[in-house]
Amino acid sequence: MNKVIPFPKPMWNEDKEEREMDKGAKKWRYERFKQLIGTRKWTILFMCVGFLLGRAVILQDLFPFASAFFAVMYFTRRDLAVWIGTSLLAGSLFASEPTTLMIAMQLLIIILMHRGLQAYEKSEINFAPFMVFFANLAVHLFATLMSSQLTWYAVLMDATDAVLGLVLTLVFVQALPVLTLHKRNYTLKSEELVCLFILLACMMTGAVGWIVQGLQVDHVLSRYMVMLFAIVGGAPLGAAVGVILGLILSLAEPHSMLQLSLLAFAGLLAGLMKDGKRWAVAFGMLLGTAILSVYLGPVEHVLASTWETIAAAVLFLLTPRVIMNTLAKYIPGTNEHVKSQHDYARRVRDMTADRVKQFSELFRQLSASFGQMAGAGELKRKEEDYHSILGAVCEKTCGGCAKQHSCWSNRYLQTVTWMNEMMEAVEEQPDFKERQISKKWKDSCTKTPQVLAAMKEQLERYHQDLNWRKQIYDSRTFVSEQLAGVSKVMDDLVKEINREGRQMFLQEEQIRQAIEELGLSVNRVDVLSLEKGHVEIELVHSFTEGYDECRKLIAPLLSDILGEQISVREENQAEEHSGQGVVTFVSAKSFEVHVGMAWAAKGGDVLSGDSYHAQEMAGGKYAIALSDGMGNGERANMESRTALTLLSQLLQSGMDEKLAIQSVNSLLMVRSPDEVYATVDLAIVDLYTAKTTMMKSGSTPSFIKSGKEVQPIAIGNLPLGIIQDIDVESIHMNLRPGDLLIMMTDGVYDAPGPAANKDLWLKRLIGELDTDDPQEIADLLLDTVIRQAQGKIEDDMSVIVTRVDRYIPEWTTLNWTSREHTERPLTVS
Repeated sequence: MNKVIPFPKPMWNEDKEEREMDKGAKKWRYERFKQLIGTRKWTILFMCVGFLLGRAVILQDLFPFASAFFAVMYFTRRDLAVWIGTSLLAGSLFASEPTTLMIAMQLLIIILMHRGLQAYEKSEINFAPFMVFFANLAVHLFATLMSSQLTWYAVLMDATDAVLGLVLTLVFVQALPVLTLHKRNYTLKSEELVCLFILLACMMTGAVGWIVQGLQVDHVLSRYMVMLFAIVGGAPLGAAVGVILGLILSLAEPHSMLQLSLLAFAGLLAGLMKDGKRWAVAFGMLLGTAILSVYLGPVEHVLASTWETIAAAVLFLLTPRVIMNTLAKYIPGTNEHVKSQHDYARRVRDMTADRVKQFSELFRQLSASFGQMAGAGELKRKEEDYHSILGAVCEKTCGGCAKQHSCWSNRYLQTVTWMNEMMEAVEEQPDFKERQISKKWKDSCTKTPQVLAAMKEQLERYHQDLNWRKQIYDSRTFVSEQLAGVSKVMDDLVKEINREGRQMFLQEEQIRQAIEELGLSVNRVDVLSLEKGHVEIELVHSFTEGYDECRKLIAPLLSDILGEQISVREENQAEEHSGQGVVTFVSAKSFEVHVGMAWAAKGGDVLSGDSYHAQEMAGGKYAIALSDGMGNGERANMESRTALTLLSQLLQSGMDEKLAIQSVNSLLMVRSPDEVYATVDLAIVDLYTAKTTMMKSGSTPSFIKSGKEVQPIAIGNLPLGIIQDIDVESIHMNLRPGDLLIMMTDGVYDAPGPAANKDLWLKRLIGELDTDDPQEIADLLLDTVIRQAQGKIEDDMSVIVTRVDRYIPEWTTLNWTSREHTERPLTVS
């Protein structure tokens, strides 16, 4: 048997496999190292902070940083307590003074006090500052006693260290969470920024005394931090960081008070050159440090300071841009922060619009489903209903009859015909008597009375069933209409959200420049809509109170820029004690409405059963409503007020007028088992076109006075709350400036008595009025009606008069010859 000898692999293949295995192992170790760093990054960061704070000493004898940092971390991150304590003690080994033993005692006292508080269930971080104060004071006093140097100065320094530890604990409580901040749209508060700068300064204090190639590390790091914050926040932030860093570093090195003024001035100069990007900021820092070094220090210090600034500038120029952008997102006032907030608001707006659109589609589908269910219910009787009734009658009466076979087998058609005739007769005449039955039927059937009784019983059950089916049909129809109305309101809301989400940077910048050319300053301009007749612009300003620049200057200026009349809709304070206001500018309405109201309760009582409501709604419309509740007194007032309140809220939400009235009708029917109703007289005036829509439900006629002509308006509908399926009719008309709309309740309309022609009498009375003031007309009408009734008030009386006038703005346009008209965005359908 021949053996197969395998061909030996070449040596170069083995070397290649080994190299690939080495690469795979290296790659695995590298990924493992990255994963370890990613999971332990905060531990490493806090250990580095702890090492620097453990080494930090100020005023040569005070070291309050370690205990304050450990106390805060022990309360917030207990899992890192061992690592933090180790790093603090390791840093103290490299301190200029022997502080390791004292820091260890302070940390031990803090742990013991925390255990004691836990025993009483009071281990809250609010106690941390006092724990640090007691631990520092106790350890320092013990060390002072053991050194036999108990003097007032030594006690004062011990107390100072304890107080500094308490203050630093409060600072670290605010600053440490900022280091681990992961929210993208969080805005740092002023106190959080200051606490963060103090923490950074304390960390740099731990680097005091380190010298690399003749350069002090704390000077390099402090100037690097000043440049970093100067390019992010400009001159104010750069100067503030310089002051805080310089102050704390000066405490660590009493002989180097120059750092305070040097860092503050250099930070201001670097921040002023922010627009020139990194090289300009670095040059500003170099120029600022060089000027003060030459002016305040000896020559040898000037060269050292220059090299330290150059080293800090190199670090600054090598810093990745992403670090600056990330830092800028959290600092208020920066462009990155504003953009981040706008992006976040846009995402929230888009998400809200999508969610509302989903709900709108859901309600639309539910409405269609209920509509199909309602349409599928047949209210008319079908053939199977006849057969079921006849079957039930036959089963009850013909089952044991001797003539059953003869009637239903030999003369089936004749029997069915007679049964149908009896059924039709009973339906037409429910009290159908036996004597009215034909003689042929009586001769053929021996159980005529039983058949008639069974027929009446089955038909009564059928009509009851039919009534229930109708109620179910009405309920489903009502639910379908309500869901359709809600879906429409949500669709309108989505359109409004999308309209507000459109970005109009060019228009906003043009408006901002025009306002600044007037010498006014604005913080923000947001153009929500530039649609003709529906302009909406929001402006945040900090003007002086009492001068009303918005109505007198900005609104006329916008009118000239946009080519249509603009007015101020509302002006509110942005935030309490912020000194800023938010003003909303909208298209000025072409018409305005003046309303007058007069009423009198039955018998001169205080509480009337009538209610009225007048308000301006969204979309430039004005609604006037008058309601008369059933009866008089408190119950009638409650019903009429409830009807108008519900109607007002539904109209304000954007629901269609007819659907809103139908909804109020259904709610009035289901809210009380008693028979209650309320009339509603509704008029909606479009303030841009003066088109008016009137709807009436059981109310008396209204009157329109145009010049000397008086025209009655009447619609014959039932009041709300009587029947489920109410038919709402509407009348549309165009009012002219100066026209008067007079609405009244039946107490006024019926006052002349049953014998008089009420329409003619009221037309004559209204036509003879010389005044056009709505309140005077309402008072005169009510007074005349009461006099006509000889002072007797037999029912609640209410009159509401509305006058439509042309709107004349207080301030006209401000012609600004150097300003072009704004280009409106085109609407694409």
